[in-house]
Amino acid sequence: MTPLSPDERLVHERAHGIFLARDAAKYWGHKSRAGQLRVERRIVLFRQMADLRPGMRVCEIGCGTGIFTRPLIEQTGASVVGIDISPELLAVARRDVTDPRATFVLGDCMEPESLGIPFGFDAVVTNSVLHHLDVERALAAIHRMLRPGGVFVCSEPNMMNPQIALQKNIPWIKKWAGDSPDETAFFRWQIADRLRTAGFDQVAVTPFDFLHPTVPDALAGIGDRVLRVFERLPGIREIAGSLLITGKKFVL
Repeated sequence: MTPLSPDERLVHERAHGIFLARDAAKYWGHKSRAGQLRVERRIVLFRQMADLRPGMRVCEIGCGTGIFTRPLIEQTGASVVGIDISPELLAVARRDVTDPRATFVLGDCMEPESLGIPFGFDAVVTNSVLHHLDVERALAAIHRMLRPGGVFVCSEPNMMNPQIALQKNIPWIKKWAGDSPDETAFFRWQIADRLRTAGFDQVAVTPFDFLHPTVPDALAGIGDRVLRVFERLPGIREIAGSLLITGKKFVL
């Protein structure tokens, strides 16, 4: 397959943003109680892994409708700059997230110098966005945006998960699931190598999350607690649905 040009990828992602804006929470699996628990858990993990505190500057790449932006601010006291390529999704974020510590910027995160925002972020976070991007360019841009010692934290789909592998590699399933045509998923050793190549230190990639968004609401709470046991089982944990990915900008 011929590699996509940067312009082609952006065209596809903008079109996907228009599609998602019709009912983003549905397509992202956030409407169910299980989906909400997945969001809540990621917020906790981002806060812990980046040690987010009041006064810190955080960049959220692919902020979409702001579903992560609001709790990131409320639970950490940090200021968040949300970047997204979709004007339709950002319109929802600007409507729903009115906290003065939130700033939303329309543009391409892989060309951050064009966005007119100061760099030196204490942390860059993103949820299920990196797999939509040209990974090498995106990681290089994130590295430039961080201050020395700053932390990158993200959650991404795990290619070792059977459902994810089918969904990302069979075009008709990908379309049925509401995915964009260019998105993929990661093997944990693959994405770890890419972070190191981009200059990140203290890289860690951990499989997690067996809770599926379609779990019935009445079973979501107990299901979440029970399924976390599988994350501690060698071998089994490798097929979890997601990867928690972290890296630190090297301090000279």
